[in-house]
Amino acid sequence: QVQLVESGGGLVQAGGSLRLSCAASGLTFSSYAMAWFRQAPGKERELVAAISGAGSSTNYADSVKGRFTISRMNAKNTVDLQMNSLKPEDTAVYFCAAARGVAIKTTANRYNYWGQGTQVTVSS
Repeated sequence: QVQLVESGGGLVQAGGSLRLSCAASGLTFSSYAMAWFRQAPGKERELVAAISGAGSSTNYADSVKGRFTISRMNAKNTVDLQMNSLKPEDTAVYFCAAARGVAIKTTANRYNYWGQGTQVTVSS
């Protein structure tokens, strides 16, 4: 079956960096668009960044543009999220998600598979 396993979360001070990684198995990875979503307490899950199947197209939430970078290595079935200049408002559980089809999707209901999430906490 399909599995998405996130790693790399943790506690960091404001202004610091973290790199999240998601390892996928059980799917033809390059045939799936991938994304990172996040959910803070009391808030809806929101798209952080998405990437197309070949990695040629990306999409970012306005709140993270210029600070976060999504990338993927299809040879290794991994998708990463490099997070720089972190702010306390970035604190959330971050989820990796996979959607059938190579085109980017920007809404959670278009994604077929989800990881268990990894906590990111940014202290002020």
